[in-house]
Amino acid sequence: MGEQTTTRFSPETLEQYAGLGIDLPSFFSAGPLGGRMGIRIVEAAPEKVVGTMPVEGNTQPYGLLHGGASAVLAETLGSVGAMLHGGPNKIAVGVDLNATHHRSVRGGTVTGTATPVHRGRSSASYEIVITDDATGKRVCTARLTCMLRPASPTPPPPADA
Repeated sequence: MGEQTTTRFSPETLEQYAGLGIDLPSFFSAGPLGGRMGIRIVEAAPEKVVGTMPVEGNTQPYGLLHGGASAVLAETLGSVGAMLHGGPNKIAVGVDLNATHHRSVRGGTVTGTATPVHRGRSSASYEIVITDDATGKRVCTARLTCMLRPASPTPPPPADA
């Protein structure tokens, strides 16, 4: 689905996960839903996560970017940030997402940037700003709060197993 983008990870993240046998681009990806929507994570660090999403294929019946698509992009980026903040011993579980849609977009690509509002031991909140790549104008502002839970000692089996 379009060009392949390589995620840029911070040196701190690369060091933290070195030797754990984790495929970082897959682990900190948009997942199956985000993949179907064409979401690409292009930069990932606890301080900032950036991702893109095409408008085409993610519209509502009037041909406008679907608000739910913006919410998926926002939750994806905020969750990646929270997971990176929590580190390899914690998982992030979204508990609250809100989004305000400021303007419509009919085509092209949107970019979301997640930055932390709060990074604690048991929760993390991120503000996600989604902009229209063609105009640079803000399309949506969202906030995601994730609960940070201890990671299970053994990862769950793949969904298709």
